[in-house]
Amino acid sequence: MKKLVDRQEIRRICRQLSRENRRIVFTNGCFDILHAGHVRYLKQAKKFGDVLIVGLNADKSVSAIKPGRPVNTEKNRAEVLSGLASVDFVVIFHEKTPYNLIKAVKPDVLVKGGDWKKEDIVGSDIARETFSLPYVKGLSTTRIIEKILKTSQLP
Repeated sequence: MKKLVDRQEIRRICRQLSRENRRIVFTNGCFDILHAGHVRYLKQAKKFGDVLIVGLNADKSVSAIKPGRPVNTEKNRAEVLSGLASVDFVVIFHEKTPYNLIKAVKPDVLVKGGDWKKEDIVGSDIARETFSLPYVKGLSTTRIIEKILKTSQLP
């Protein structure tokens, strides 16, 4: 099954999933350097439904949010995410937020990680349910990059 799809394909897929009464879960992010925290988060997100769709920030979208990033290209990030058993579909979006993609997906459940308050999560007005999952303490892409930079400067 092809996991990396475009917005038009995911709209068609979601209409079919809805007809089958399948529970659609949506999450999004940069997923620049995939780590154990991401994997745990995506496994947890999948437990909220039958199908997990990941909206992936395009390279330009990541750069607008996080200067100097991404480290990995959108194509490589999408391939890595597609390799995870918990992820059913990956859709790259180019806007600053995934709002229009969420409107196309119309998920039953919207999941975000971190310190997001439910009412501040983009698309919470579209999904039937919204959840904010805690980060795994000590695991973040920023910390990984900082550690690499620090280590590379050692004599």
